[in-house]
Amino acid sequence: MSRKFLLILAVFLFLMTGCSKEKTETLRVGMDLRFYPFTGTDNNGNPSGIEVDIARALGNYMEREVEIVNTEFSMLIPALQREEIDLIIGSMSITKERQKTVDFSKPYLYDKIVALVNKEFADSHNISSETPVEDFFSIKGTNFIGINGSIAVSIPQSYGYEVKSVTSDAVAEREVVTGSSDALVGAYTLYGMNATNRDTTIMYKNTIEFSSTGMAVKKGNTELLNIANEFIGKMESSGLNNKLRKEWDQAIKEKLYDENMTLDYYLSLN
Repeated sequence: MSRKFLLILAVFLFLMTGCSKEKTETLRVGMDLRFYPFTGTDNNGNPSGIEVDIARALGNYMEREVEIVNTEFSMLIPALQREEIDLIIGSMSITKERQKTVDFSKPYLYDKIVALVNKEFADSHNISSETPVEDFFSIKGTNFIGINGSIAVSIPQSYGYEVKSVTSDAVAEREVVTGSSDALVGAYTLYGMNATNRDTTIMYKNTIEFSSTGMAVKKGNTELLNIANEFIGKMESSGLNNKLRKEWDQAIKEKLYDENMTLDYYLSLN
């Protein structure tokens, strides 16, 4: 056997080993496991949730093992930039500010922005979920509250309101419950606040805005981004969404304290 043939064989085996390694390399998915039923843990402390299932399905699609990397939400993008994770699948809204630092896939979930309203204030201004958004944001003197830098502040501000900024949702909730503030804009966490304060608050369920959730990859990682988009485009036709519905519809009903709510609330803009 000639040296030339052996050299070619060695190069071929090296390349094949490299390709195999790349194909089976673990996909590191970052998410904050504090937001069940989207990203959470089961009774044994193992990752469990809608987006955990989506991450694992993406791994199957790519024929790669998946490692869920539990990371505080505010540190997800820095972890991606440091290449400690490969992508983010964790209820991250697509925003212009975030698009400056990461590349987003097309949306795979949609969140509806609603509001928690002090009941006495709502009654005195005839506010219900049937109230048009334009009318809701035309009530003079409404005292909005929220965490600085969040949609709870930016959305009312876009309608010309001054908004009281606080350091936590718990503080904002207490202010709306006591009537110190009139309304808190937000997403699904508000349903839980209303459920524990039904005598003093109401839910304004008319959709104020849509928030699109996408997977995030490091800037310039077009290969992974394209695969993510292909996968998202097949979530319905592949049957994945139906599996998610069967697994998580009941959890959504419990989370939103409404038997009429299902995962479809988040899977579409409707």
